[in-house]
Amino acid sequence: MLLSDTIIAIATPPGVGALGIIRIAGPKAFELVDHFFIGADLLKADSHTIHFGVIQNEDEDPIDECLTFLFRAPNSYTGDDIIEISCHGSSYVLQAVIEIFLRQGVRLAKPGEFTMRAFLNGKMDLSQAEAVADLIASDSKSAHDLAIRQMRGGISEEISKLRQELIDFAALIELELDFGEEDVEFADRKKLQELIYKIRKYIQQLLQSFQLGNAIKQGVSTVIAGRPNAGKSTLLNALLNEERAIVTEIPGTTRDTVEEILNIKGVSFRLIDTAGIREARDQVEAIGVERTIASIATSQILVYVFDVTQITPQDVHIDIRSLRRENQAVLVVANKMDLNPYTKPEKFQLEQIPIITTSAKNRMNIEYLKESLYKLVIEEEVQEDSTIVSNLRHVGALQNADASLDAVLSGIDKYVTHDFIAMDIRQALHHLGEITGEIHTDDLLDSIFSRFCIGK
Repeated sequence: MLLSDTIIAIATPPGVGALGIIRIAGPKAFELVDHFFIGADLLKADSHTIHFGVIQNEDEDPIDECLTFLFRAPNSYTGDDIIEISCHGSSYVLQAVIEIFLRQGVRLAKPGEFTMRAFLNGKMDLSQAEAVADLIASDSKSAHDLAIRQMRGGISEEISKLRQELIDFAALIELELDFGEEDVEFADRKKLQELIYKIRKYIQQLLQSFQLGNAIKQGVSTVIAGRPNAGKSTLLNALLNEERAIVTEIPGTTRDTVEEILNIKGVSFRLIDTAGIREARDQVEAIGVERTIASIATSQILVYVFDVTQITPQDVHIDIRSLRRENQAVLVVANKMDLNPYTKPEKFQLEQIPIITTSAKNRMNIEYLKESLYKLVIEEEVQEDSTIVSNLRHVGALQNADASLDAVLSGIDKYVTHDFIAMDIRQALHHLGEITGEIHTDDLLDSIFSRFCIGK
């Protein structure tokens, strides 16, 4: 992948629309577009200006009226010369314009190549570049806000600052190696320990934030399970405030999983309504029960629903113990309270699992149930300037950096030689640098940017 290439791509989604935007970046962008654009001298035009005209082919046949947006290097998204051509959204028009430039030697951009160029040209670091993809994929306010914070350097600034402090100490340790025979110490070991404690404390805070960050970014998988006719589908409909699932008095109506998205205060919950758990009476029901068990096994939250008129506390406890999985949050819903309002929910309490009384049919306590779901994910109010990790690659790098810093502390306690301490510090610096892209490989960049859409 050459930065000297001029690349082109459609930057708007596929399909027919009012407008379509073609993005061209590279050293020949202005020269080539100016040759086929009638309306202004683009070679003499100022950066960050817009020009109306006609784009034509090699035979001077007009293809479309369009606007050209000019961004001269280095003041552009990628740091290269960029021109964006805004045409009408016809797929024929867009393809015809693309083909003009392909015939002139311009290359089709690869997925994420514009953003990769922005990273390689120093317009953003790697964590900020990854946040661009998260912003495009965001489907809730919380996911959007998280991506914006990352794009603005949410994690980068603090990591770079701490990394620089560690580099300063590493330089002194490395200097000691040059005087190995003289047994001198330039780096104050106590201050080095204090710095490492500070860095490790921050790393732990970031690692602890991943559960929340991942929930915001990916949504929270939430399975609604229980015995047949407990009111699971009615509860789903009440949470969504629409008739999404079929509800009848016949036990076993739901044979397959039904999935919907519920947004609570900006956090997306992927609700999964499941078949009732019982001994299957036919092959179809058996498959439904199998899918229920599979959904429970992969969900972050289990909402166990039971009918207060049809089940004993002992059976509730048996069901919960058999269904719940390790590290899975559980919420118990005592449903159909309108049919037996004198039910004492504490009789069904198991350990410290929250239990909520509802009448899904009458929407009793539905808002309280939503609030309880939200609090399972977000225990305390998220501050606007909070740094939250939502990227699994960052988690791996932080864990590796923490292990290396732990080795440094262990080495200091055991009075190991300078060279071993220096080696562990280098490893920690390497892993911290992987987050911001100060340390990277071509394979890593290909893996990250290949997940981007073309044209970004």
